[in-house]
Amino acid sequence: MNMLEIKKFKNESISFQIKNFADGIACALRDSMEEDPSVVTFGLGVTDPKSIFGTTRNLKEKFGGDRVFDTPVSENATTGMAVGLAISGYKPVLTHQRLDFSLLSIDQIVNSAAKWNFMFGGRQSVPLVIRMIIGQGWGQGPTHSQALQSWFAQTPGLKVIMPAFPEDGYNLLRSSIADPNPVLFLEHRWLHQIKWEGHGKKALVSPLTQSKNIHKGDDVTIIAYSVGSVYALNAAKILQKLNIGLDVIDAHNLRQLDVKPFSKSVKKTGRLLTVDFSHEFCSVGTEIIARLINENFSNFKKPPQRLALPNFPVGTAHSVEKDFYFTTFDICKKVLEITDNVTTENMSFITEEFTKLQPTQFHGPF
Repeated sequence: MNMLEIKKFKNESISFQIKNFADGIACALRDSMEEDPSVVTFGLGVTDPKSIFGTTRNLKEKFGGDRVFDTPVSENATTGMAVGLAISGYKPVLTHQRLDFSLLSIDQIVNSAAKWNFMFGGRQSVPLVIRMIIGQGWGQGPTHSQALQSWFAQTPGLKVIMPAFPEDGYNLLRSSIADPNPVLFLEHRWLHQIKWEGHGKKALVSPLTQSKNIHKGDDVTIIAYSVGSVYALNAAKILQKLNIGLDVIDAHNLRQLDVKPFSKSVKKTGRLLTVDFSHEFCSVGTEIIARLINENFSNFKKPPQRLALPNFPVGTAHSVEKDFYFTTFDICKKVLEITDNVTTENMSFITEEFTKLQPTQFHGPF
């Protein structure tokens, strides 16, 4: 590939409709590549007919094989190539179909991409985005569904972004591609086909460091991210019918936590539940609780609680997998416990309401 002209990222507001999360990602890639010829995207399956849940569809046809291409099954080499492109004036977007595959390229991510800016005194940046697909579905098992976001978030020099809603998938990916340093952009595979009936805004750059209040209430603060935010929002709508108000905050940036809105909410509610799709030990939720305890100890009416994954790997069998992960129902149950509202009537109510929800399902292809 020849060296491409690097254009400044433009911030324009244009209304558009997106049907689901995958559309948001696809639009973000297309618009970024249209505006900036230094953006290239590649990875295993990028040009596959299934186009990674539809997120890379038609990109090769539109931008050509020099800017959109598949890669061999060699994650370490591919990621090293991405780092090399980034320090040479390109803005690569590399995709690993599963987070687990990226483990073969940890040296390139942690020892090269994350450290480059620091080692060169801030004079050299690495504008690299690595998309990773995470989460359960169709018996992914212990080596194809790992939730290691808190592990990556412990690495200085890396931003770890986990959006929850279609418009955030669009805006935050645009912001990540425009960022001068490496961003790990983690997409839960259950999000891609979740329908969205609202309208988004193209090129409204969402600050990567800013959290988002997605439901207001006075009784319990819930801090979540990724598909956990979707579940928490569903829980807020159910519990509102029981006059229990949830203040739900979507914390999509796991490395640069936007703590001020957390503190403001806890001062109002006095109760905290973190909803965290990673293992409980050393989790993002644990870090959030530690910070808020230090700053707001006297404001808590109840000890803060965590809802996270068990501290052991998930099994492959569906019968095992379905009991490993929590749902909207588990969030509702936890809130009832925190607010001393566990009654037979309330438990029956949330059970009935949970069954009415449009089921969150995995549609494949992998």
